[in-house]
Amino acid sequence: MNQQDLGFSYRSLKTGAVEIRHHGRLAATLRGTEAADFIAEVRAGEAADAQQLMARLTGNFKRGNEGLAASHPRNRR
Repeated sequence: MNQQDLGFSYRSLKTGAVEIRHHGRLAATLRGTEAADFIAEVRAGEAADAQQLMARLTGNFKRGNEGLAASHPRNRR
């Protein structure tokens, strides 16, 4: 993975929940086993991997096909 900061951060709460923020705004809250799995994965990986993981969990990431979709016949007007 490339070493880029996508603007994500996370914070563990006393309740065991994890808040994921994107540029300071709350993007998702993980609870229970999902939160525990997230923390374990973040601690085992690198910073760039954590950014990608948070992007996937929040659904806030580009899929790489945006340029192709713009030129598709049904999207041209």
